[in-house]
Parts: sequence; structure tokens; C-alpha cells
Amino acid sequence: MSSESRTNAPIALRVIPRDQHTLSRKDISQGALRVLYRLHEAGHRACLVGGAVRDLLVGGHPKDFDVATDATPEQVKKLFRNCRLIGRRFRLAHVIFGPEIVEVATFRGTGDGEENGDRHIVDGRILRDNVWGTIEEDALRRDFRVNALYYDIGDFSVLDYVGGIDDLHDRVLRLIGDPEQRYREDPVRMLRAVRLAAKLEFRIHPSAVAPFAALGDLLGEAPPARLFDESLKMFLAGYGLQSFRELERYGLLQHLFPVAARVLARDADHAVRRLIEAGLANTDARVREGKPVTPAFLFAVLLWGEVRDAAEAEVAAGVEPTLAWQRAAHRVVAEQSTRVAIPRRFAQVMEEIWALQPRFTQFARKRVFRLLTHPRFRAAYDFLLLRAAESDYQRQVGDWWTWAQGATHEQVAQSLAQVQQAEPSVEPAATLSEAAPAAVAKKRRRRRRRSPSAAGGAAAD
Repeated sequence: MSSESRTNAPIALRVIPRDQHTLSRKDISQGALRVLYRLHEAGHRACLVGGAVRDLLVGGHPKDFDVATDATPEQVKKLFRNCRLIGRRFRLAHVIFGPEIVEVATFRGTGDGEENGDRHIVDGRILRDNVWGTIEEDALRRDFRVNALYYDIGDFSVLDYVGGIDDLHDRVLRLIGDPEQRYREDPVRMLRAVRLAAKLEFRIHPSAVAPFAALGDLLGEAPPARLFDESLKMFLAGYGLQSFRELERYGLLQHLFPVAARVLARDADHAVRRLIEAGLANTDARVREGKPVTPAFLFAVLLWGEVRDAAEAEVAAGVEPTLAWQRAAHRVVAEQSTRVAIPRRFAQVMEEIWALQPRFTQFARKRVFRLLTHPRFRAAYDFLLLRAAESDYQRQVGDWWTWAQGATHEQVAQSLAQVQQAEPSVEPAATLSEAAPAAVAKKRRRRRRRSPSAAGGAAAD
């Protein structure tokens, strides 16, 4: 494949000197700086490249810092004792500084005229590519123009070979070269376009969108484990809700999460959509607040509609409820895993969250107290609250369980006793929602009878 076919315009290097850009060494990790300087001192060209340069130029805070160099992986390894070589598809060097890993890639070439280069292409897809080249060739090998910017540690300038600076200013994502050809080389680039558009709040250029409809099916040929990693980047980095909307907007959700797309297509009252969007919005908020998030909860949200419908169909057919939920969960997870691999450690948590949902509407005393002590109660309860949009009944159930966690054992027992005495035609949650405030008021009256000194101590705590 010629270098000319990879770009729509001839290479015209633009050098932005240090005093004309905002990228500063103080914003680069210490590990990345050590790699850049050591390579430079050893006589190699060394540049910060890709997403880190892009994000720093738009005022972002990169999580990872990648380095590109003319040193081969073996030469990098000789310079760093804390280095390991990885990858067969793309040979890379990882330089490890405690928790930080700096990825170092050798400039890749176009391979024009090379008969023995280490490149393997099948039906347009690059399966292996370890042909080294110049920095100019490396720029042409990258996906989007905004990702082909280099920060040269030699003179602290930013190098732009393909018009990436203009795209940053215009807030647009354009592919380098022919979009259809680039997507055939690597279909996951379609997902990367969506992810970057959501993260950066950029628009995708029409030329980059045009092949989505015809080539979306190629995502089915990507390794499921790789699509799992790409899903985590989209949904667990603080912009999951916007990524979801972009996937739908461009018709790619059906290729990544066919189960979710199928349920949304028949979601007449939009209850499933509200649950998914609420779950993604909550996840984004937790990421922004620095709180932990788990893929298990994310996938439980995305696949819930199909699991619920399948389980209810099994129960209606006479299957015992516990078995029905197990069957439904296993079937849905197995189907989705053919597209996005879900590790068993996450699938097990998802299935437990789903299996506990019907138990929230079982108000027998022993069942209630057993559920409150279940090790997966908190995750299942959080999921229950998301389901409040399904109906008033679900909202009432969620309200009662919220109250029950702060009530005493006796108050919960009293509330449950009222359910047993209610008319059969009355929804249990409706009775509980009436019983809970009375119990809370009773608890408050007891508090007012406490001595002032005791009350002051409680307030101080």
C-alpha cells in the first residue's frame, strides 16, 4: 500500500515552536520524560505522540503517555532495565516505573518496496505490522489527524505532518487516507471515532462517517476480548452516556451490543432506555468524583432488558423462578460474549445482581432480613434504584428498601407485619410506603425524649 494512498494531500510539515503552543513538560509524567530524555541522550529521536499530545493541546489531562522513536524495540530494551517487549501484531516496548507504564513504539513504515517486511494483511485487515520507517511514514500510519501530532523532546516543538492542528482548532475528527480502506485495515477505528467524538466533544467528519453503514458488520470479525477493552474505554472513562448516544446515532450499537439494540428497538415506553441512560450517567458521575466503578454493573445495565424479558417468559411457561433467571442470564451473557467478551468474574456478579431483583418484591420476613445481609445486596440495591423509572411500583419498592436500611430491626418487622394484614388487592409496596413514614416518626419521637447532653453528643459525632 503506497504512502500516497494514505493521505488526501502531500506531506507538508508544520513546526510549531515552543513559544507558540501550550504543551509544557510540567504536564508530562515523570516516567515519560525519563524515557524521552534517555532516548534523546542515546542519539535517538524521541517524541511524545498521539492522544497525550492531542489532549494536552486542548487542555485535557492524559492518563497515558506514549512515546515514538527511531530506536527499535531491542534498542529500547538495552537502554532500560525496567523494560519488557510485548505484542506480536504490533511489537512494542513497555518501560515500567512502578504503577506507570510508558509505551514506546518504533516509527512504523509504509512498507513500500519491502519484500521481507514483517507485515501480514488478510482481506484488507492488518493482522501483523512490524515494518519500521521514518517519522513522516509513521505519521501517515496513524488513524486520525489529531492523533498524528508529535512533541519533539529535542527542541520542545510540536510537529504536524497531516493537518492535525487545524482539526484541533475546528474540533473535527478526520481519518488519514481513504476512510473505507482504513476501516477495513482495522474495523475498531469506527468505535475509536465514536469514543473520541464523545470524549473531546468533536464532530466526526462526514467522510469518516460515510462507511459506517456498509462496514459496521466488520466489527463482528474483531476479537471479542479487544472489543471488551474498547467498551471499557468508552463507558468507564467519564463520558459513557455520550458514547452510548453516539453509538446509536451512527448505527454502531447493534454491532457492539446487539442484545441491547434489540431490546431498545421494542422499548415502546422507553423504560429500558431511561434505565441505561441513568446507569451510564451515574457511572460518569462516579468517575468524575474519583469513585470506583466496575464493568459488571455497566454490563448488567446494558443487558438487563433482555434478561428480564427472557426470565419472565420462562416463568410464564412454568419454569421455577430461580431456574428461569439463571437460564435467562446464562443465555444472554453467552450471546453477548460472542461479540464482546465478558470475563467470568464480571459475568458472575452480573448474574447475582439480576437474580436478586425479584427478591426485592418478596416481603416475607425471613427473606427480607436474609436479603439485607446478602454480600451482593448493595450492588443489587443500586440497580433496583435505577429501575425506579420502570413504574410507580418499582419506585415504591426502591423507597421502602432505602428506608429499611436505616431502620431498626423492630421497625422493619413492624412494617412487614402491616403488609401481612393488608388487603390482597393492595400492592405490597404501597402498604410498605405507608408503614415506613409512621415507623420513622415513631423513631424521631423517641429521639426527642433523650437528654440534651446525649443529643448533643450524637450531633457532634
